[in-house]
Amino acid sequence: MAAKKDKQQEKVMENRKARFDYTIGDTLECGMVLGGGEVKSVRQGQVSLGEGYVRAQMDPPALFLHGVNIAEYAPARADNPTSPLRTRKLLAHRREIARLFKSQQIKGNTLVPLKVYFKNGYAKCLIGVGTGKTKGDKRESIKERESKREIARATSRRA
Repeated sequence: MAAKKDKQQEKVMENRKARFDYTIGDTLECGMVLGGGEVKSVRQGQVSLGEGYVRAQMDPPALFLHGVNIAEYAPARADNPTSPLRTRKLLAHRREIARLFKSQQIKGNTLVPLKVYFKNGYAKCLIGVGTGKTKGDKRESIKERESKREIARATSRRA
């Protein structure tokens, strides 16, 4: 029987900028529709989520991932060339899409990709409903982060 891969071996690509720029409310795990070369690129961690966003539509119900750069997989480039910035479809239930569509319509809300990872061999994207932070909110989160670092340093010196 073949040994299972370690959980740490699979790469998780996070959008840390989204957590800094937005206050994240609801989150939802969606499947991703990818081609073969794109799957291999995601496994290698060649994904940039920084500029990405998600759009929900109701006719027909669907979620689309825009602005996420998945680099071309070099060996598969000649066979089936794809654009690294193409729009990709996300898979979710109709009720979930309707809920996200309603929250997207509220002024100031945006659907942002937070993580891309593999679960049971399938590519997944964690998306969240983000409300934009003001400059003051961003400064506050920087202060919190720095104070947590100071506390961690102080406790590590004592131990």
